[in-house]
Amino acid sequence: MQESFNILVVEDDLDINGLLCNILKRNGYNVRAAYSGTEAKMCMEYYDYDLVLLDLMLPGIDGESIIDRVRQDKFMPIIVISAKTDSEEKINALKLGADDYITKPFNINEVLARVEVQLRRYTKFSLNHENDKLCHKNIRLNKDSRQVFINNEEAFLTLREFSILELLMSNKNRVFTRENLFESIWENEFIGDYNTVNVHVSNLRSKLAKLDKEEYIQTVWGIGFKLKG
Repeated sequence: MQESFNILVVEDDLDINGLLCNILKRNGYNVRAAYSGTEAKMCMEYYDYDLVLLDLMLPGIDGESIIDRVRQDKFMPIIVISAKTDSEEKINALKLGADDYITKPFNINEVLARVEVQLRRYTKFSLNHENDKLCHKNIRLNKDSRQVFINNEEAFLTLREFSILELLMSNKNRVFTRENLFESIWENEFIGDYNTVNVHVSNLRSKLAKLDKEEYIQTVWGIGFKLKG
């Protein structure tokens, strides 16, 4: 088994959490334990995981809310392991974005098999789509869906604003003159219309600032703009 896979186990029962963590570690996975929904949320804000094993009945934030929050901008597999056996509960979890659902009591070999299947699918998906997403600080940009999320909240950008942000995030260390931006985004020859570029950059900054105090677009005086590191 590849040791590079990182798995988060979210389960408030100490014995079950310990069992899952130990068996996963013995099979070569890197494992982090979380014992509440609040702790799980914090873990996923600071670290990236390849798969999450998630109980639904958790102290703090419940499992359904965790799924909903994760699916706003993350794509790793979520396998629910829950004592809830009602079919409606299963359907609801799957509709929210869970990839699989295992009921307690579970067979540990079945859990391992399902983990392996989901990671195999996720690895294949990631290889096909790794260039579709850009990240910088608290911003996540999805080229495919043309969506931008800041701190898990969507920033609703116009086509031009999205294109400017995508260009800056794709070239993090490059300074773009207004002429560069105009010719790249508008795909027309620049004829000295600085105001058009300035207005779109200003509007983009305003929309980003509403969701995050962090400054993302730096003005390089006398030259143009760049993504602020």
